[in-house]
Amino acid sequence: MVKILLIQGSNMNLLGIRQPEIYGKTQAAELDRMLLDYAKAKGCELEIFYTNSEGECIDRIIKAYHDKVDVLVMNPGGFTYYGKAIGDTIKGVKLPYVEVHLSNHYERDIHSVIGDAAQGIIMGLGIQVYFLGVDAALHLAKKKK
Repeated sequence: MVKILLIQGSNMNLLGIRQPEIYGKTQAAELDRMLLDYAKAKGCELEIFYTNSEGECIDRIIKAYHDKVDVLVMNPGGFTYYGKAIGDTIKGVKLPYVEVHLSNHYERDIHSVIGDAAQGIIMGLGIQVYFLGVDAALHLAKKKK
């Protein structure tokens, strides 16, 4: 069974609360339930991990490597701007990585400093990016085997 780790980076625990005009009204717990159901229907194992700490994020990525997680999906949230060490860790452990963002960063003139570690970036489609991220992770896991 394909193992996917979804990391929700800084401020993502505030989904549905923080700037709903940009990030939508779906709350974190509601999204988690939907994603776990989606992953189960797709026949994969999904773990969701929230952190507001860059160090915890790095530690969890290294643990994912040791736990033989197949693919990392992450919305870096606030780490998007300054989390270069997170990207270096992803590259270091050679974990396939899909980055997701609820909003379109090109519209907002945002550049992800982690994005260069990703095989693909999905953005601008609201919560749908997470479901597409799981699908992309499954695609990458098939290519890996």
